[in-house]
Amino acid sequence: MMQDLTEHTVSSQTIASGGMLTVKRDQVRLPNGNTSQREYVMHPGAVVVVPMLPNGNVILEKQFRYALNQVFIELPAGKIDANEAILVTGQRELLEETGYTATEWTLLGHQHPCIGYSNEVIHMYLAQGLSAGAHQRDADETLEIFDLPFAQCLSMIQTGEITDGKSIVALYSAEKYLLGRG
Repeated sequence: MMQDLTEHTVSSQTIASGGMLTVKRDQVRLPNGNTSQREYVMHPGAVVVVPMLPNGNVILEKQFRYALNQVFIELPAGKIDANEAILVTGQRELLEETGYTATEWTLLGHQHPCIGYSNEVIHMYLAQGLSAGAHQRDADETLEIFDLPFAQCLSMIQTGEITDGKSIVALYSAEKYLLGRG
């Protein structure tokens, strides 16, 4: 017999609300009948794209991340706008950040990067059939775009040069997909 592990909300309070994130504090009833408190971040969701050039190279970007005061190597990604389809988000973010468009889009799956404190879901796509164009970055986005062989991207995960979780999971998911196709 399966045990019910579900926690049920007794009350909910918004602690903070910003432009993208909302922080909540809920009182919950646990499966054993006790009560506890849960604090978590509400996130609109995001899409990460593995853009692969015809030669097998992957388009990457370097971006400064304020919360960690560091430049990171990442894949193109961004949040889902209200009522926006996830594929449209991926297409929009790829164009905005890199200037590339793609003719082939493969959904690789999704990931939950912060299950202990956020409801964020990140959808992953492999984008192929790329064509270069002009980026359309937001005024507050400063990125450096470059490309590297796929195998080198995977090596950079092992050496700690790529530490961004969404990029790591997306690259490994793309590797699994591409190996299965071959």
